[in-house]
Formats: sequence, C-alpha cells, structure tokens
Amino acid sequence: MTSPTSPGRRGPLVLRNRAFGAVWLGQVCTQAAVRMFQVGIAWWLVAYAATGAGGLAAGLFMAVSTLPAVALAPLVARAIAHYAHRSLLRAAAGAAGAVALALAGWACASDLPVPAAYAATLALAACQSFFDPCLTTAVPELVADEDIEAATGFELATQSLAGLGGALLGALVVDRAGVAGLAVGCAAAYTLAALLVATARFRAAGPAEAAAWSDSATSAEPAVPAASAASAEPAGPQRTLRQILGGLPYVRAILLCFAAANLFTTAVFVVMPLYTADVLHGGGGTVSLLEAALGVGTLVGSFTGARVPGRPTVVGAGCLAAMAVALAVPGLVAGRAALLGALLVAGWCVGAIGVRFVALFQRLVPPADKPAFFAVMQAVLGATFPVASLLFGLLGDHLSAQTLCLIQAAGLLPAALLLGSVRDASAVADRLVTVGGGR
Repeated sequence: MTSPTSPGRRGPLVLRNRAFGAVWLGQVCTQAAVRMFQVGIAWWLVAYAATGAGGLAAGLFMAVSTLPAVALAPLVARAIAHYAHRSLLRAAAGAAGAVALALAGWACASDLPVPAAYAATLALAACQSFFDPCLTTAVPELVADEDIEAATGFELATQSLAGLGGALLGALVVDRAGVAGLAVGCAAAYTLAALLVATARFRAAGPAEAAAWSDSATSAEPAVPAASAASAEPAGPQRTLRQILGGLPYVRAILLCFAAANLFTTAVFVVMPLYTADVLHGGGGTVSLLEAALGVGTLVGSFTGARVPGRPTVVGAGCLAAMAVALAVPGLVAGRAALLGALLVAGWCVGAIGVRFVALFQRLVPPADKPAFFAVMQAVLGATFPVASLLFGLLGDHLSAQTLCLIQAAGLLPAALLLGSVRDASAVADRLVTVGGGR
C-alpha cells in the first residue's frame, strides 16, 4: 500500500504539472531569444556599427525595445480578455519567429542597416508584450491556487534564465557569426516556444476562480469549492484600466514606486556594454559574463525571495536600498570583480522583489481584472525604460561609465524611501497572502 506524498516532499512544479512546465519552458525560450537579440544588437552597435556614438545608439535601441509594452497595453489587455490564452501565446511566439527568420535572411543577403535592427527589435518586443502578461494572467488556468507562489517563482525565473542563456550567447554570437547567426538562433527559440505552448492544455478560468478570490479577499475561511461556485453570477462587463487602478490605490502606489526605481535599474542594460568597452576594455565575452552574473542573481532571488521575512513593501524598500549600495561599488572601484559582485546582488534584489509582489498581485486583483491589470503593470513598469535608455545613452557619450553607476545608485534611494512608506498596502497584502497561503 502506497502512502500519499506529503506536500513538503512534492517535486518541482514544472515536473508535477506538465502543462505549466511546457508553457514555462516556452517563456524561457521567448525571453532568452529577446534577451539574446537585445544584448547582441546592443553590443553590435557599440563595438561595430556605431562606434562614434555607441552610447546614444545603444540607448535608442533599448528604448525602442520597450515601447511596445507601453504603447500596446490597452490592445494587449483586450486581446488577453477576448482570445483563448493558448492561441494568443502560440501566435505571439510564432510571429516573433517569423520576424527573426526574415531578419536572418536579410542579414545573410547583405549588410544589415542599423534602422533594420531597430525595426526588428520593435516587432519582437511587440510579440513579447503579448506573451508575458498573457502567461501571467493564465497562471490560474495552469496551476492550483496553492501552487501560485511556486508558479510565480518559476515564471519570474525565466528572466534570469534568459540572462544566463540568451544574454550569455548574444554578444558571443555577434562576435563569431554576426547578426545573421544571432537572428537564426532567435528564430529557432521562438519556433520551439510556439510548439511547446501548442502541447499544453489550459483549463477554463470561470466563476469558481472569481468566487475563490472574493472569499479570500474578505475572510479567512476556505475558498468556495468549484462545485458550489458553479452557480455564481457571471462577471460583469470588463472595467477600464483607470477603474481598475482607481479601485486598487495601494497597488497603484506600489507600481508607481517601482516605475520610479526602474528609471535607474533598467539603465544597467545600457551601462553594462559601455562599462565593458570604456572601463574594462573587454569584448563580447566580458559582456556575456556580466549578463550571466545578473541572471544568476535574479534566478537565486526568484526562488529565495519568498522566504525573506517582513512586509512586502518593507522588503522591497530594503532590496532597492541594497541595490543602490551594490551599484555604487563599481562606480567607486573600477574592475571586473566589483561589477560582477554588484550585478549578482542587484539581480538577487530584482528576483526577490518580483516574486514577492507578482504573487501578491495575483491575489489582490480580481480575476476579471487580471488581463487588463497585468498588461497595465507591464506598461507602467516599462514606461520609464525608454526614458532611462535614452538618458543614460546620451550621458554615456559625455560621462564615464563609473559616473553612470553612481547616478543609478543615487536615484534608487528616494524610490526605496517612497516604497517603504506604503505601509497600508503592506497590511492588506500580508492579510491576503496569509489567507491564500492557508488554503
């Protein structure tokens, strides 16, 4: 007679839940591809195509790569709300693969003009702006409620895995195979992602999920079982983005704090290649090593961040402050070791913040509002990326890369103080996490 497996001995979620594992692996492929493309093209601009004004060229490129997430947020929200999530994920990955394949053909046939690289990253980022929030919204369709934190950890870990895989290969592939080889690798990754998503089975997220959220948000009693929730009233018409954020003032405050912090954290993707070329005098291998350090830190943070005690906003503020200290070190001490250590710490902070707050939002936000909310979240957090990329790109042509690190560190401190002051949101968040975790 076989005894049931205790919850503490259950295997990893991606092995226990094949549908989630396939979709998660698909996200790993898409984010690895987009990071490989971004890092590779940024290095191509700095080292080969725009050596006279590499800072501005790389900053403009990174800015272009973030525009779709901001500009397409309303369209993304409507698409996620109205179309089957599996079909939308598959279409986004397939379209990105077609774009990468077309770019590979162009690069093989002739020298690739810089505007073509900008256009390609715009198209790839547009596809990714549908894929990521759609997957986040679909998590309850793939896993049980008690697995939401684990699923969120795996989902956020894709960013660090992309840093370890895609970013590690991006600059190296450009040095050895050019933009054509880079585009071929991206096309293969996107195609594999589309195939993985096609194999997964999604369950419908209907009234049962809405009843479960309503119950967890108002009391400490267990959620209403699916059978008894079947008679729940159908959801009303979809609310506008303004109505959603207006009804979640604490969440809105948290998002604004992180948007302000992102003005300085996301600049690292512009500062890294500039620091490599101007301070370390390295090549594509050095860029890949730095990207890998950031990815390792984020990966560890994604799986250990949930264990850090304290209210979410207090933990988040502490992480932002720690990130500021870490980024100041390579600004004061020039060297590869200093930058590697700083990126490891910064990556861990990013991963820890992500897993705490995305899991939090999964329970704070009503199911009917999730498609629009997660699209808005991506847009709000990404809105400062174009500004940061252009600003630090322009500054990089006039200031040293070490000075840019110090500017990043100084800018994070006010954001940390603001986030730490959002105490009421933490109280609500703690209550909901306790209720959800106790089911």
